[in-house]
Amino acid sequence: MRVFNDLKNLPPFRNAVVTIGSFDGVHLGHQQILKKVNDLANSVDGESIVITFHPHPRLVVYPKDDSMRLITTIEEKVQLMERYNVDNLVVAPFTIEFSQQSADEYIQKFLVEKFHPKYIVIGYDHRFGLNRQGDINYLKWHGPEGGYKVIEIPKHEVDDMGVSSSKIRTSVEKGEVSAAHRLLGHPFLLTGTVVHGNKIGNKLGFPTANIDIGQKHKLTPPTGIYAVYVLHNRQRYGGMLYIGHRPTLREYKNRTIEVNIFGFNKDIYGDKIQLELIERIRDDVQFEQLEELQKQLEKDRMRAKKILGAREAPREEKKMSQHPRVAVVILNYNGRAYLEQFLPSVLASTYPNYEVIVADNGSLDDSLAFIGEAYPAIKTLDLKGNHGYARGYNLALRQIEAPYYILLNSDVEVTEGWIEPIVELMERDPTVGACQPKIKGYHQRNYFEYAGAAGGWLDNLGYPFCRGRIFAVTERDSGQYESTQEVFWATGAAFFIRSQLFHGLGGFDPDYFAHSEEIDLCWRIKRAGYKVMARPRSVVYHVGGGTLSYNTPQKAYLNFRNSLFNLLKNEEARRLWWLIPLRLLLDGLAGCLFLSQGKFAHIRSILRAHRSFYAQFRKMLGKRRQGRELIQKVSISTVPNMAGRYPGSIVWSYYARGKRYFRNL
Repeated sequence: MRVFNDLKNLPPFRNAVVTIGSFDGVHLGHQQILKKVNDLANSVDGESIVITFHPHPRLVVYPKDDSMRLITTIEEKVQLMERYNVDNLVVAPFTIEFSQQSADEYIQKFLVEKFHPKYIVIGYDHRFGLNRQGDINYLKWHGPEGGYKVIEIPKHEVDDMGVSSSKIRTSVEKGEVSAAHRLLGHPFLLTGTVVHGNKIGNKLGFPTANIDIGQKHKLTPPTGIYAVYVLHNRQRYGGMLYIGHRPTLREYKNRTIEVNIFGFNKDIYGDKIQLELIERIRDDVQFEQLEELQKQLEKDRMRAKKILGAREAPREEKKMSQHPRVAVVILNYNGRAYLEQFLPSVLASTYPNYEVIVADNGSLDDSLAFIGEAYPAIKTLDLKGNHGYARGYNLALRQIEAPYYILLNSDVEVTEGWIEPIVELMERDPTVGACQPKIKGYHQRNYFEYAGAAGGWLDNLGYPFCRGRIFAVTERDSGQYESTQEVFWATGAAFFIRSQLFHGLGGFDPDYFAHSEEIDLCWRIKRAGYKVMARPRSVVYHVGGGTLSYNTPQKAYLNFRNSLFNLLKNEEARRLWWLIPLRLLLDGLAGCLFLSQGKFAHIRSILRAHRSFYAQFRKMLGKRRQGRELIQKVSISTVPNMAGRYPGSIVWSYYARGKRYFRNL
């Protein structure tokens, strides 16, 4: 998710689906709205945008009103928006000047000029502009001129949200945090900085982290003891929270918020921590002696652990049921060094239901012995020979059962949460057949990587390129391609696919050996009406060329030959009669370019590719017929899905028009 705090530096948004509101708590009612916005954005190949304001408008318009209590701070709101899969969150600074805009200025200068929305999803009672002069009908009236449509949230949904917010505040104010949890859809949060206290907890045997919330308008529960989870540096611990004035310690009168973290002894002064409040244990009580307080704290800790323990087992079971099994399959050939370097990152993935399998393609090094010794729990498949990428994966995946496959190159470093965003997308949208993360360079980590970048496209003549990479030019990643977008093909370096679809379409074409086989498979997926997506919220880092360098004659041979195979197998028949001869001519021009560069071996690779193409022409026509039959069996649409197909020539755009970057096309 991208977060913007400055309205002057907003990027262009693609088919923006916008919603506006406070979203305090990001509770179950809000989540329904967010789902509606996300689903609508996916249906139009666009981006979801949530606009919220900070500070809260009421705090600016009525600065002397001290009664306002917010369920979530802006920091907590940002975290929750990301949890619920928003593409873009715009935190618009709310000022007196902003509040003085007329309704017309709000629509034209704010909504239209800043976001160019395709849809605005809004409640029936939404008011805006100076003196709240604008309403939903006014917004609709300006729609044709502004180029947007208004999707109205029905009255009962808005009313339900209002009731939920009131109930949540009431529940928290009473200390009923478990009831608030049910209404929010997530625990009530307290976030703050660890500060120095009076060290009384250490003397009692219950060391605590004192927390400064730092937000006077943040809603806090009443005094008492609470069972909580504590999040620090992405690690989660159990704990018990105390809120109160420490009546037993009569020399201290100030209110304190402090937490005893179970099994924790690190120095975290100055660090940010977040508390998830699970259940209130008891009221704050005054004891006559410290020994009595100490005994009660021991009982409180046992009670807190029991509460958290009772939740933990069902929570893990729920995780497994809500997270379908994923098989991460690494096809290895002489990659012991890469396995040693990158397997730890794969095994550190946070997805709760995945298995790593290494399929060995006849390696001549000690890859299998290394895995057996260093990672005995990892399943290995010995394929007894080098079958190439295509046949190797076909052989391996026949032996693996899981709803989702992730085909991962051995030279890829993954990030902890790389699986969740893509599986969530594919679970939410059953028409997504395959997907890829954002691929960045391992050695140049601020740049996209050649093999896939932010999603693969195909031009009108069958030449592949990427969001972030055209031919040999890779772009610096500055957040320009952060939106989840439908593409034409997903990279084989980190390839997510539904297992039933992989097998239903016959898998990869083994005659490709390596290179472009994923484009061929994705083309068949799209001919069956499915989507192929890029989900940049998931990020991996690829060395590239780990088993076959990008700039070798062998790679050039496979590139030219398999690209022609793709056309013959998948392109519309009416286009082939002129497209194949044109491609052969363009391949000849590429040979002239190689001649000017002195790459004579590459010229021989083109000639060799053409000989192989002609020799297998009849065979590929047979595969074209076979592919059509398989596609008909799994198809979800009578019309192929051609999203991600560039209508022009990328060769002409690149060489004649100087278009080096995807965003300029």
